[in-house]
Amino acid sequence: MLLRRLLPLPLLLVVASVVAFALPRLVGGDTDSVVRAVLRARVASATPDPQVEAAVAAQFGLDGPVVGQYLRWLGAVLRGDLGLGYVTRTPVAAQLGDALAVSGLLAGCALLLAAATGIPAGVYAARRPGGLLDRVLSAVGIAGVSVPEFVLAPWLVLVAAVWLGVLPALGWGGPQHLVLPALTLAAYPAALAAQLVRAETIDVLARDHVRLARAKGLSEGRVLWRHAARLGCVSVTALSGMFVAGLLGGSVVVEVVFGIPGAGRLMYDAVLARDLPVVQAGTLVIVAVAVVAGIVVEVVALLADPVARDREAAR
Repeated sequence: MLLRRLLPLPLLLVVASVVAFALPRLVGGDTDSVVRAVLRARVASATPDPQVEAAVAAQFGLDGPVVGQYLRWLGAVLRGDLGLGYVTRTPVAAQLGDALAVSGLLAGCALLLAAATGIPAGVYAARRPGGLLDRVLSAVGIAGVSVPEFVLAPWLVLVAAVWLGVLPALGWGGPQHLVLPALTLAAYPAALAAQLVRAETIDVLARDHVRLARAKGLSEGRVLWRHAARLGCVSVTALSGMFVAGLLGGSVVVEVVFGIPGAGRLMYDAVLARDLPVVQAGTLVIVAVAVVAGIVVEVVALLADPVARDREAAR
């Protein structure tokens, strides 16, 4: 089961490497513009000498055919060498490592917050479909799914930091700096998880084994959480990989708005500076993390669902 999902991984990473290498060039990051951007970061002159441009292109491996540049870059990546940033001249691996540690902490807190709020909300809403609690939670869930991060983040800053003054608006330091970014990132997955858990739990509550559990005299709380909610959470577990990918994408907006030195902010600054090594390595690493996370959560979901596990074993 695990091997079947790991076999396509090398091909996916090769495709991701091609996209990561080609995309900056397809959107206007050709060799000449990159060389000029590097020189502008170091030299005040707006019109550098052509010989200097040629020397910089050779130094950074930007000379020769594009295919040759890709093969040299891919070979270095396979050796664990992500190169040096064009602007900072520091190892890209170190920059990404520091930034991913920040983004990982932020994404982990957001996922925990989403699970701690979305799953109980979905379970309790499923107890009485159409009731007051169900209608309220459904309205909140629709708002959470509909409002994007770039709209929610400024409002949270306005309310919590400007009007109430209880939380910092910018920066990265103590636990208080985690609250607003984590709330922003957790809103969508929490709302989606609540809707999925509600639908799945309502379906499970109508099954025969739940009726049998009630007939045996089990309490409603035990029936709800032990028999219904456990199976109702399988779909959320299966979609956790999508949540991780969404958090990695949404972190760009959140980290820029809140001034957090994470992977999203690093990629944003690198795109503005046309720092190709950072953009390429960051894209490849983020895609790899999302793909691996998707495989892990899919396997966990199969292990948690006996029916799906038996179906998978029979293939």
